[in-house]
Amino acid sequence: MTDRTTPDRPAPDRTTPDRPAPGTTTSDPTAAGPTASDRAPAGDRRIITLLVVDDHPVVRDGLRGMFESAPDFEVLGEAGNGVEAVELTGRLDPDVVLMDLRMPGGGGVDAITELARRGAKSKVLVLTTYDTDSDTLPAIEAGATGYLLKDTPREELFTAVRAAADGRTVLSPAVASRLVTRVRTPSAARSSLSAREREVLVLVARGTANREIARALFISEATVKTHLTHLYAKLGVNDRAAAVAAGYDRGILGGDAGRR
Repeated sequence: MTDRTTPDRPAPDRTTPDRPAPGTTTSDPTAAGPTASDRAPAGDRRIITLLVVDDHPVVRDGLRGMFESAPDFEVLGEAGNGVEAVELTGRLDPDVVLMDLRMPGGGGVDAITELARRGAKSKVLVLTTYDTDSDTLPAIEAGATGYLLKDTPREELFTAVRAAADGRTVLSPAVASRLVTRVRTPSAARSSLSAREREVLVLVARGTANREIARALFISEATVKTHLTHLYAKLGVNDRAAAVAAGYDRGILGGDAGRR
């Protein structure tokens, strides 16, 4: 019979280093718990910090969950309007601020303007549902690094945030197309409204409905709609509110436009 015994060996040391109690911190590099280097993906990609700004809690929750599921993002906080966004940006100093535009209690454009005035280092990436000239241009002119729509796919949004953190301009295809069209279209052609189109725009600025415009100008309601279609195209907008905003921005509507 073969002897299968083996020489006595010392028992393996199964003790583990002392670990800190939950909720405590330690400077011991062997202590348990993920570090920035543990979370960083291949290539030592840095962690990008974010502030999420939107007036809808469900949107903020969704964005937080989306970004926290990726290893190279960290959401530092949330804000429900532009005023809160400015305050939290100054306190948290995120790499990127994801900014909605139309919010009660403080809009995105005003917040972007104020952050630029304060010299904030955070890059602002607009994330909204609006892509009209009256939204896009003021946001970019105020200092936004990029402009995306909320239907942007997840991976494209991640890529855009990384680009924004590096200071690169990011535009959704729809917004980029509108800006290119605007640049290529001579300003005279965009704003050369006919006398009748100007009359229609003035009445629109006063909040007048199409039926009342038709009565005031002694034309049919269908003709009013035709004039609106033409002036929308010339101003590069899609709706009445944007047409009025563009009219004021370009000096087409004077101080008397809003008077009844």
